[in-house]
Parts: sequence; structure tokens; C-alpha cells
Amino acid sequence: MKVLVLGATGGTGQLIVRDAMAKGHSVVALVRSKARADLPGVDMIEGDARDEATLVRALNGCDAVVSTLGTGMGFRKVNLLTVATQALVTAMTRNGVRRLVCISALGVGDSRGHGGFVFDRLFQPLLLSRAYKDKNGQEAAIRASSLDWIVVRPAMLTDDPARGKVRAVTNLAGVNGGKIARADVARFVVEQLTADTWLRQTPVLMW
Repeated sequence: MKVLVLGATGGTGQLIVRDAMAKGHSVVALVRSKARADLPGVDMIEGDARDEATLVRALNGCDAVVSTLGTGMGFRKVNLLTVATQALVTAMTRNGVRRLVCISALGVGDSRGHGGFVFDRLFQPLLLSRAYKDKNGQEAAIRASSLDWIVVRPAMLTDDPARGKVRAVTNLAGVNGGKIARADVARFVVEQLTADTWLRQTPVLMW
């Protein structure tokens, strides 16, 4: 399978690229700068993820897309995820590429209020409100599409070694925060490229 990865140079994105290639997939990465990207064995295309024409070009010959784009904390208004995802949905539809696996976060959509006391009362409303508004816009664009999508909502990401097993749930009763290694998220995401278990669902991942 040929997979386009957005956000391939990020911490989780690099692990997704590595895992996908280890499983025999070929990877195309859309990067802002080839000179700054260290992605051996990857077909890199330079450009802006918000540009539909660039996405159409990057999608040529691809079978699926993984989006691990993200924005940081801050008070500045952001819309990168919403705009890029709207352009991506259009480009995928135009190219006939149906499978999209997107990393979102615990606290988005109907998972809001399940991040734990400190996160729900302090971090999300004070430091992450703009970023999470953008993530909600991203998820809305995906849900409105006719694509075969899976939106993955990991709990707090860590750089711990992979455990090789994750808890994936859509019933959030009793869920109040948690954490998960980037490596375990990467493995789960790559598995969704060829599995329909979570098709058009938003599983929360944690240990």
C-alpha cells in the first residue's frame, strides 16, 4: 500500500513512517522543507498541507492517508488543522483515495470532559482552547465527508517504550485521562490502514 503521511517529521509522525515501512508499505511525506526532513527511504514532496493542488499532487498513486498534523499550546487563533483537512478531503475525493486515518486527541468532540480534573479544568480551557477548537473543526470536516475514515484520539502522549498493547474505547464511561506511548499510537494507526474494526469511529487510546 502507498500511504501519504502528513506531519511525518513530528514525534509521532516519524514513528508512523517507520512502522508503515516496516510493514511493507511505501510512504510519501508532504513536508515544508526537504532540507530539514530526515526521512530515509521516504518519497518527500515539499509544500503546504493547506494547498489543495499540492495535496492532489502528493496523493498521486496513493491508497491511503495518515494525518498526524498538530498545533501547540498558546493563545493565538489557529485553523491549520481545519483548513488543511478541508483541502485534504477535497483532494482525496478528487483522486479517488478513500482511507483516512487521522490523529486527534482525547478531549475533542464527545470526549470532552474525560481528560482528568487538571486537564479538563485548567489545561484545556486556559492553554488549549484555540487548538482544540481547531481539532473540532478538523473532525467536523472528516465526519462530513464520504471517506472511509478513522479518527484516533490518544490520551496524553509520552515517549515511553511501546508496550505493544493499547486500550481502545468509544464508550467513555469511567474514562478520566490516561496516557499512551507515541510508539503504541503509531502501531495502532498503521494497523487501521488495512482494518475496518474502527471504521467511521473515534476510538480513544490509552494504556
